[in-house]
Amino acid sequence: MKRGGLSGARWIDTENYHITLRFIGDVDHQTANEVADSLDRLLNSMRFDVRLTHLGSFGGHKPRALYAGLEPSDALSRLQAAQERVLQRAGLAPEGRKFVPHVTLARLPSANALDVVRFMSGSQLADSYYNSNKDLVGGGPYIVEQSYSLPA
Repeated sequence: MKRGGLSGARWIDTENYHITLRFIGDVDHQTANEVADSLDRLLNSMRFDVRLTHLGSFGGHKPRALYAGLEPSDALSRLQAAQERVLQRAGLAPEGRKFVPHVTLARLPSANALDVVRFMSGSQLADSYYNSNKDLVGGGPYIVEQSYSLPA
């Protein structure tokens, strides 16, 4: 996947690529520790690979982000659902958005929708495999609050 060539894109540094299972936002230390402990236990029992398959964008006619979508995976869906249960037990409200497994490649603060479509149609996303994750925050700059390595 070539980076650059899309006017108005702010590219994410490759070392900050990650899969967001759910955005949590600001929580108190007790809740953060409870969630981190639960996720540690959960991730110790899971193993899977993910495959990047396509380019997409969020935002429709006003695109906000360019992403690489992931191949559907039962294991990733189970992980996301388990994390959602952990978060709700910790007192967070249920996530209202549908889970779209992806890796954000660029923020698009001033990109034109037609340019984004042209970029996506002219780009080839080579088969790429990831088998680790980093829990990071928001749209960057990223701050590692807690990180989890998936078993290799």
